Amino acid sequence: MLNNVLIRLFDIAFSLAALILLSPVLLLTMLVLRFTGEGEVFYIQKRVGQGGELFGIVKFATMMKNSEKMASGEVTIHNDPRVLPVGKFLRKSKLNELPQLWNILVGDMSVIGPRPQTPRCFASFPEDKHHEITKIRPGLSGIGPILFRDEEAMSRGAEDPIYQYDYVIMPYKADVEIWYVEHRNLYYYFIAIFVTVWVILFPKSRLPWKAFPGLPTPPAALEAYFS
Repeated sequence: MLNNVLIRLFDIAFSLAALILLSPVLLLTMLVLRFTGEGEVFYIQKRVGQGGELFGIVKFATMMKNSEKMASGEVTIHNDPRVLPVGKFLRKSKLNELPQLWNILVGDMSVIGPRPQTPRCFASFPEDKHHEITKIRPGLSGIGPILFRDEEAMSRGAEDPIYQYDYVIMPYKADVEIWYVEHRNLYYYFIAIFVTVWVILFPKSRLPWKAFPGLPTPPAALEAYFS
């Protein structure tokens, strides 16, 4: 209980401070998006939150309008043609996620937690694991987002990218997210924040596996990606 209170207090302090400190970056990104691509700045999408409740996650727009109705739907694959030129940079640098600081401030999300999924993608988690994953607030980052930071590349070369996503990636991701839910404490909360920054600076780093000992072993189909 105390852990939950302290984490929520830090979530509020962190998100408020970050919104203020990063306001120049946020404003510049908004201007760039307004005058490039299709002129859309924000994209609000329904995601599954704590307790299985839906909420509107806020992101910078990186894809074509109505992209969820095209091609692979809500699943973004490697070299997805729906991603706009500026959107590629925002997704690679993770700047597209910054508006979610607002979601953290208002209590939809935490700084660290399981990554919130769309209803379609959440349904790809094994059904018997849904309850465990949604026990806590979803996160801006977390063990899942750290390990799956370049998730789209996991479909590279797959004969059927959608099958790869639904039956290989998502079951393993569910195990990883549940690992954090079961081990959640202040130590792993702050370590996950540090590792998030570290892997953005050093994408090939093996630090996540050292920082979180005992993580579930990747399935054989993903061993090459995680090696």
